[in-house]
Amino acid sequence: MSEKIILGSYTRRVSKGIHEIVLDTEKGELLKAELIVEAKGPTYVTQSNAGNLYSVIEVGEEGGAGSFKTTADNTVELLNTVTEKGAPHCYVAVDEERQLMYGANYHRGMVYSHRILEDGSLELADKITHDEATGPHENQNNAHVHYTDLTPDKRLAVCDLGTDRVYTYDVAADGKLTEKAQYVAEPGTGPRHLVFHPNDQFAYLFGELDNTVTVLAYEAADGTFTQKQKVSTLPEDFTEFSGGAAIRISKDGRFLYASNRGHNSLAVYAVTENGSKIELIQLISTEGDFPRDFDLNATDEYLVAANQNTDNLTLYSRDKETGLLTMIQKDVYAPECVCVYFK
Repeated sequence: MSEKIILGSYTRRVSKGIHEIVLDTEKGELLKAELIVEAKGPTYVTQSNAGNLYSVIEVGEEGGAGSFKTTADNTVELLNTVTEKGAPHCYVAVDEERQLMYGANYHRGMVYSHRILEDGSLELADKITHDEATGPHENQNNAHVHYTDLTPDKRLAVCDLGTDRVYTYDVAADGKLTEKAQYVAEPGTGPRHLVFHPNDQFAYLFGELDNTVTVLAYEAADGTFTQKQKVSTLPEDFTEFSGGAAIRISKDGRFLYASNRGHNSLAVYAVTENGSKIELIQLISTEGDFPRDFDLNATDEYLVAANQNTDNLTLYSRDKETGLLTMIQKDVYAPECVCVYFK
């Protein structure tokens, strides 16, 4: 059996756009990556149930998001782009129920919602700029929205690295956003990404700047988050630079995974007490430099990590009972890869 993976990338050195690669699950092997979309700066990608591809994109001096469709001859064509002058988004996510797509803009500290039209193309619905006080870290010079995705009850959760906050927004059918709540993290945390436990009661916040995972209780009644635990993703004796990147959870909710850029490792946690507590059980090398993203396959039997600076993917097998990873393939060429998305 084979599974297809979409790879988003920077296009600063050698990459020309979005690639696709196949995982052979019977052999436990990644095949050769192929370029499917030539585009500038498609760093983060996602796909709708209808099969349309959505990506961060740059067009000349403007940035934003783009939509693509797969044609009858299996090529991928651009539908349209929604851009503004300045830097592009850094994260995109699809809301199937309301047919919306959300975008996070790091450099401008902005949250976007886009309507998905009947043909799959995009139309701007709303945008919000964060103006709250920023944190003490040198990288918190202004608001830096890094994540915009749905909560279990279909609100929008937004991580802002600059303001040390997680915002919760109500979303109208037409894509209009209304702030519901704010969670204020410890100063200098730098909230980057968030993932929810399958029981919908807890979420796990990755702090890019202090290399921590914070366990948060989520209250659906009012959209609030409350801190329950905070743990490091690094060894106690590690003193060099590292920054938190991606975070994922197994489908059974028993194990949590996070990537460290700098330490160049994946941290594996056992999740206990119904999701309210995590414990580090493994740190494993990503066999490359700057693992910006990774993802688990459909059955949680494999994990693919992307090393941005060394242009390589690493494949791991995963023990479903223990959660532990075993490296089975490395040095798979994937230029400037920063997003791993199983279709």
